[in-house]
Amino acid sequence: MTGVEQTAGRAAGAGPVLLGVRHHGPGSARAVRAALEEVRPRVVLIEGPPEADALIPLAADEEMRPPVALLAHAVDEPGHSAFWPLAEFSPEWIALRWALEHHVPARFIDLPATHTLAWGRQEDEAATEGERPPPAETAPDGDPGPGPAGLRIDPLGVLADAAGYDDPERWWEDVVEHRGAGEGDALAPFTALEEAMGALRETYGSGGHDRDLVREAYMRLQVRAAQREFEDGVVVVCGAWHVPALRQKTTVAADRALLKGLPKVRTDMTWVPWTHRRLARTSGYGAGIDSPGWYGHLFSAPDRPVERWLTKVAGLLRAEDRIVSSAHVIEAVRLAETLAAMRGRPLPGLSETTDAVRAVMCEGSDVPLALIRDRLVVGDELGEVPPSAPAVPLQRDLTRLQRRLRLKPEALERELELDLRKENDAARSRLLHRLRLLGIAWGEPAASRGSTGTFRETWRLRWEPELSVRVAEAGVWGTTVLSAATAKAEADAVGAEGLAGVTGLAERCLLAELPDALPTVMRVLADRAALDTDVGHLAQALPALVRSLRYGDVRGTDTAALAEVAAGLAERIFVGLPPACAALDADAAEEMRGHVDAVHGAVALLGDAPAAGHGRLRGRWRSVLRVLSGRDTVPGVIRGRAVRLLLDDGQLAQDEAALLMGLVLAPGTPPADAAAWIEGFVGGGSGGGMLLVHDGRLLGLVDAWLTGVPAEAFTDVLPLLRRTFSAYEPGVRRTLGELVRRGPGTGGGATAAGTATPGFAADFDTERADAVLPVVRLLLGLDDMDDNTEDNNLAGVTG
Repeated sequence: MTGVEQTAGRAAGAGPVLLGVRHHGPGSARAVRAALEEVRPRVVLIEGPPEADALIPLAADEEMRPPVALLAHAVDEPGHSAFWPLAEFSPEWIALRWALEHHVPARFIDLPATHTLAWGRQEDEAATEGERPPPAETAPDGDPGPGPAGLRIDPLGVLADAAGYDDPERWWEDVVEHRGAGEGDALAPFTALEEAMGALRETYGSGGHDRDLVREAYMRLQVRAAQREFEDGVVVVCGAWHVPALRQKTTVAADRALLKGLPKVRTDMTWVPWTHRRLARTSGYGAGIDSPGWYGHLFSAPDRPVERWLTKVAGLLRAEDRIVSSAHVIEAVRLAETLAAMRGRPLPGLSETTDAVRAVMCEGSDVPLALIRDRLVVGDELGEVPPSAPAVPLQRDLTRLQRRLRLKPEALERELELDLRKENDAARSRLLHRLRLLGIAWGEPAASRGSTGTFRETWRLRWEPELSVRVAEAGVWGTTVLSAATAKAEADAVGAEGLAGVTGLAERCLLAELPDALPTVMRVLADRAALDTDVGHLAQALPALVRSLRYGDVRGTDTAALAEVAAGLAERIFVGLPPACAALDADAAEEMRGHVDAVHGAVALLGDAPAAGHGRLRGRWRSVLRVLSGRDTVPGVIRGRAVRLLLDDGQLAQDEAALLMGLVLAPGTPPADAAAWIEGFVGGGSGGGMLLVHDGRLLGLVDAWLTGVPAEAFTDVLPLLRRTFSAYEPGVRRTLGELVRRGPGTGGGATAAGTATPGFAADFDTERADAVLPVVRLLLGLDDMDDNTEDNNLAGVTG
């Protein structure tokens, strides 16, 4: 009796029909549908967690759209979870839908998630205790099966190698995806695959996937139970790797012995949306597939899949303004078919179509192929789950807010511009900030391309399936987004280690508009600020507080208490900064310069804040800068920056700044100290390059000093100077080089005294300046205005 006859006999009454599949395989999915139509079982058993049996009816809901996933998480630790994804081309999904459409019972028969999650928790605990955890396992047929093992084999890789293929994916496409669903006998593909897997199991045993033995024992028990209930009308849909084990003759006692003493955790389960991009990762339920978009196309294309695929590619490239015609599509189809024939393949696969697209539509360039892979081969398909699916209360509140604010979760990253003066945009901002505080990073703040005012925000949004786990995990803090964010902020404030962490949290509370959390945060902030004596910590904390005042203004939040804390923090910085800047090494001095810059910007904003009520802060800060600029024990990089900040604020005349620079660059100053002073004065991205361009005296002083540095010291100061000047814009560097190249009396910046600084002219070159006036008038449209002045005046009078 042949293998086909044996399988047919089993369908007629000799035992369960075992349909071994590849998870997320469109060929397997078509074959499963054909087999179910032929066998017409009384019950369908599917590899998956049995806790999800109650969720099976939701697969028939009109609002359920794959890709979706079963999510199991530990009740007492929601972050500990596992997924079982299903795409529209997954054989398990096809089996579920067939059973629901034909009113046939469907059941999951894999090892319960309560044990799977417990295994995962044991591995996490072993890793935390410093033990080496077993490597994460993805079973060769796509099952999760994490656990200790030795050598792990890839059955598809072994079979592909035996057939002379170097790529298992290409072998699978040739023997399954391109061969149809078993012409004449719908069970024939499964018989052939079972025989191949049986040979592998005889050779390799469990193949290094030792936990599969436990899972298979549980599945055998479930199959026996179904046979007792439904007799011969049982069909099992499972990974092909498991079929020989399920066919194996074992005793009930032996199978139960394997299941004895398994660890357990209390588990909840629901459906969650999934994405094609997430299917492409090698983790979770089912092996990661490199091309879910391509597989989805193969499954859904009724005929001529290559022609339809290349038409999709052409449409995408046209949308990106590339010239692609119908002739390109026709030629690409011909080339793909020719390549398939030359390579001995029954039909063109993804590699042939990609090569054809590269040659015909992309002119040999790989750059457009990256777009095609991202948008089509992988894709940004995001599934949907009906509202009736079980969910934690926090998820339900989040779904309600998403609908009310018209913020639909999408797999494709998009940019969202918010105007906080609009009520709906302000509510969106609050939601995104609250979710970030809860660790649900649906949106990431981005630099705005428009206004930089505090009433504008830009976000990058992308919904990833893992965020469903984060929502479940955050559910321990509250049943609504507002209550959960408030409780999380209070807990974070109490547990914060440093002052900067608390100030950052205060800023986030204002952005998220959490008024009930602010009293706790402010109390902790005041306590930490009073106890912290490190000027660096205080300087790190001040900018976040001052930004919070501005956010409070635009959101209408009362920030008077915050302003008092910020003003007190600033006063403590003013007292402690000069002593803290003394006797620092180069690295510490550079770090302190950053603190000085941050405090300077914060004081400027704090002085403008109406809630601050401390107009004297700016005056006090300027006094501190003067102390820093003139104290010899302060490193040169800080002294130079203090002089620059005073100059920018108009508290230091140009002549005085030039005098201070001249003193520092005098021959008696060590070259390294002088170079550090120059870096503080014109470095650090502070616009110092333009200052040198427009002030010839300062540039002349730097030039004269630099040319006078002794040869033995020049090598030491060169790295510092290169770091300073390399930060300038290329145009600024070119202008400075041109000014230095000209030499004395050839034009350049003028001095206040009217005398030429060595290397630069004393007066402007008016002839060269006049030469650009016609171009400026043309750019501003002044010539047209002059021509029409009389007509305009006449029109104004007659009007």
